[in-house]
Amino acid sequence: MLKKLLSVIGAYKVYEKWLWQQVKNGEKLENIAIILDGNRRWASEKELNPWLGHKKGAETVEQLLDWCWKLNVKFVTLYTFSTENFRRSPQEISEIMEIAEEKFRKLLTDERIHRNKVHVKVIGRTQLLPESLQELIADVEEATKNYDSQFLNFAFAYGGRAEIVDAAKIIAAKVRDGELTIDDVNEKTFEKYLYTAHMPNQEPDLIIRTSGEERLSGFLLWQSAYSELAFLDVYWPDFRLIDLLRAIRTFQTRKRRYGT
Repeated sequence: MLKKLLSVIGAYKVYEKWLWQQVKNGEKLENIAIILDGNRRWASEKELNPWLGHKKGAETVEQLLDWCWKLNVKFVTLYTFSTENFRRSPQEISEIMEIAEEKFRKLLTDERIHRNKVHVKVIGRTQLLPESLQELIADVEEATKNYDSQFLNFAFAYGGRAEIVDAAKIIAAKVRDGELTIDDVNEKTFEKYLYTAHMPNQEPDLIIRTSGEERLSGFLLWQSAYSELAFLDVYWPDFRLIDLLRAIRTFQTRKRRYGT
């Protein structure tokens, strides 16, 4: 049994190394966004409490960041908690917020963040989050605000429609106050007021969703107009480097036409 297991692990490592070389020598990806889906189903299949799935999923995020940095991906946006997720049970939400606090506290002193000059930002209606978490997020953003080598966004308390509504409200207020005219309002103007406006490149090359679901669920509705999509039949806690590499390799085989 052990011999068979070691054989499988060895074959996996060989395939992983082969894929890595394929991806590394292919078209470069600058901007990746991922919908981290399947934490609860992963836990349910193992007869565990849902928040244990979220905890394992948070650990997978830490691995993902290492992989993305090694691949020189400059922009990473992770869909971690939607505005609709507030409808879940109070206990589950509380556990998720505790996990988030633990991970953001770790980010403050994570040497990888500071060594790689990673600009960390939380996008969404953060005012809906617990005050202690809001303060921690503010500390992380302040500590990394001058970094621009790489960008890491956590879509937390996020909704794509909410983002567009919030941008429209800001623009409407500026028109009302005479700071903008109606003729000033165009796509470029609108993009300046999206949650992702701090990034020089707001549009993901590739959006990945785990768990087998094939929809965006409101993620980056404006920014995803020409993004390539990859839907993977793996729950987020079980996401491996090989899954990321296969998604990127598939992206590299596609011809992006941008409407032409």
